Amino acid sequence: MGKFDLEQYRQEMASFIGTGKETSVFYKALDFAFAAHDGQMRKSGDPYIIHPCATARILAEEMDVHNCEILAAGLLHDTIEDVEEITAQVIQKKFGQNVEAIVVGCTKVKHHTGDKQALKKLVHRKLFTGAAARPEVMVVKLADRMHNLRTLDSMPRHKRQRIAEETLDFYAPLATILGLFALKRELYTRALTYKFPKQGQKLKQYINRLEKNPDLLVFTEKLNNALRKKDIQAQIAVRTKGLWGYYDIRNQILKKELEVPQEILITVEERTCCYKALGILNKLYPPIPRTIRDFIANPKPTGYQGLHARAIIEGNKYLFKIRTEEMARSAQRGLVKDWNPNEKKQGRFIKELQEMFDILGNNEAVSYRDMIAAGGRKEIYTYTPEGDLVCLPVNSVVLDFAFRIHTDIGHTCTGAIIGDKKVGPDEVLHDGNMIRILRRDTQVNFDLSMQHRCQTPRARSELTKVFRKRIQAVSVETGRAVLEQEMRRYGLSYDLLEQQGMKNILIYFNIASQEELLQEVGQGQLRLRELIYEIRNGLQMRSQEILPQPTGILNRIELTTVDPVVVKSSACCKPTPLDKGSVGLLSRRGISLHCKDCFQLKKLKFQREDAVEIRWQLSATPVKKEQKFIIVSATAKRLFKFLSLAPEALHVVDVQRIGKSSTAVPSWEIRFNVMNLQGLKRIIRHLDRSDLRYSFDFEQ
Repeated sequence: MGKFDLEQYRQEMASFIGTGKETSVFYKALDFAFAAHDGQMRKSGDPYIIHPCATARILAEEMDVHNCEILAAGLLHDTIEDVEEITAQVIQKKFGQNVEAIVVGCTKVKHHTGDKQALKKLVHRKLFTGAAARPEVMVVKLADRMHNLRTLDSMPRHKRQRIAEETLDFYAPLATILGLFALKRELYTRALTYKFPKQGQKLKQYINRLEKNPDLLVFTEKLNNALRKKDIQAQIAVRTKGLWGYYDIRNQILKKELEVPQEILITVEERTCCYKALGILNKLYPPIPRTIRDFIANPKPTGYQGLHARAIIEGNKYLFKIRTEEMARSAQRGLVKDWNPNEKKQGRFIKELQEMFDILGNNEAVSYRDMIAAGGRKEIYTYTPEGDLVCLPVNSVVLDFAFRIHTDIGHTCTGAIIGDKKVGPDEVLHDGNMIRILRRDTQVNFDLSMQHRCQTPRARSELTKVFRKRIQAVSVETGRAVLEQEMRRYGLSYDLLEQQGMKNILIYFNIASQEELLQEVGQGQLRLRELIYEIRNGLQMRSQEILPQPTGILNRIELTTVDPVVVKSSACCKPTPLDKGSVGLLSRRGISLHCKDCFQLKKLKFQREDAVEIRWQLSATPVKKEQKFIIVSATAKRLFKFLSLAPEALHVVDVQRIGKSSTAVPSWEIRFNVMNLQGLKRIIRHLDRSDLRYSFDFEQ
């Protein structure tokens, strides 16, 4: 069983932050945490206080976080969760609002009635919400996770696996996004050791053999001699990539080998020496063409600086990194170095990070694993027409680039010119591309699939916001139509909603505005019967009698959009806007469309008010996507006779013969454009009247 020496810890922390007046909040928090966790023990048998103290030390020593309020939060991050009498109000009163906000953000959800998976999601969403308001929350959680991994041997096997998987899912990629590369490497390596024990052990043996390669000493000594001859003092070290370098984030596997398994780190005294050293290196070991990167003149978004070059020496590829000692130190500390929560002006990258956390905390439809992993992937280096460097994850598209330049540019991007080629917003970018963005004056309504093509958290979060607004706009109109019909059923006037007493009803349901009320109704989040009861008894002063059960007829709405962000056709019955009596299930993700006789719909348990009958205003609903139908077994003569008699609404784009060329009577694919649903209805009616066999699936 370990012991904790409080006085020795004070002295150790004083070496990082001193003992001045500004440090009083930290030492006060230390005494408070020591008393709060008195008697508590860890699974290892050590006093629990060792963990929060180690968290604060990791922040100060390994992440260069010397702000005493953040360090105090590191000491207190488990107090609300583990000590019943300590509340957020107690923390705020004793240590101030900043410390309280960080501690609350780090505190897990205590009570939940759902299953373990739902609880896990809730814990993560709460963490992201806290980090959106205070990014320091995630900094403290990273230090917390680092110490937990270092002491993971005392945990049961199943818990070690769970913690390792969670670390690989988002803690380690988040460290990458923040530029905490030393922390990232250790998080990945420790987690992978538990996740892949056998494969990891084999890889470690392979890595050890690489480290002992005698050729390394020969060519590093040769480089050192060449630098000395030019009076450049340098420290040269070889870094062999550990387990962290072999992890494939996308496929969640360990790779057997790497293209560049070792890096040569050259540390010089000052910035100008970096460029001189690069010249000497290039002469000694000629670089692979187009692999030199200048991150000194063009730092990465995290602030990382250095010169990179790749060379092949005796058949092996090596990455050279040239930087000053300060650049090397900053490279390991990233964005959190000297973080100050009182700083009102935050950099653009921190704001983007907060936006990402906000989306992850408030939108369940977004996969936090995908979004975070996207920010931590291997990078490509692209350029603006002015020559500015833009670092992006591998497989990024034009729209990622546009959003990285500016939010407005992303929202109005119609494509780009790369070299002399005009491409769309979903064009995949490659290393070294120079991109000129093409725009229009108004915002582009991007397709839902674009979000999956984008690789950057910035682009994905911005598209999520736009999609959410599109859903909300339709939800408000749906809610208005549904509530008006429901009130009519009970003999109530819709004008009642304009009465002064409506404010009390909004307060009762904890809703800020009437528009939000309609949105909640339109998304099936508010029990209509309860709302009608409150409106009738609250605004018309009726007796507290029970409402009669309404009829089973669904409320009806009319739409003027087939936007797949808003209306999603279910795969089970593949309904189209031309089907009569379609049923829409309401949710925060939009309207899920089913045919009225769908077998899956009949299996679902839902209340009458959670569904609506949907109809479309055909002439007012545009069809923006190209459509197609297949004509089965028809001669060319019959096909073109059919097309010659088709309605004017049919604008044929292409006609292609499909199937085997040897077939006597071929089938045909006709791709076409149509202005609106009314025109599409005429085309389908024309198909039905003909004696041709066809198939048609509506493209949203």
